[in-house]
Amino acid sequence: MVTGQSRLARRFHDDTEQLSKLKALVGRQLTGVDTFELGLVTSTPDDLDWADEVRFAIEERAAMSPDALTGLEANLRFNGKENMATRIFGRLSAWQNWIFQRPGAVGERGALKVYGTGQSAQFDSKLV
Repeated sequence: MVTGQSRLARRFHDDTEQLSKLKALVGRQLTGVDTFELGLVTSTPDDLDWADEVRFAIEERAAMSPDALTGLEANLRFNGKENMATRIFGRLSAWQNWIFQRPGAVGERGALKVYGTGQSAQFDSKLV
């Protein structure tokens, strides 16, 4: 990552004890329960809930602006340890220059234009 950290180091806030524990498991097959207990995943729906959980995730994501999701992803990539690159490219570019200037925010039916009106914003997923 641009912070100089691995993704796991970022996820676990450079917790050397946790990272050592995870490194010891490299090459070992893990179950869903194992990955949840280790903090590698945030959810492990069972067979009964799987279809609903996937549907909820897709519906929630589809309801969001593709521009905002792109910015959120950029923000997550540049989180944690700050340096000048993360400040410029993670914060300034992702939000001010990307999100708030895109049609999904300020277009005819953009989220900022219809906020508070009770109308739904209209997003163009082809723009991202």
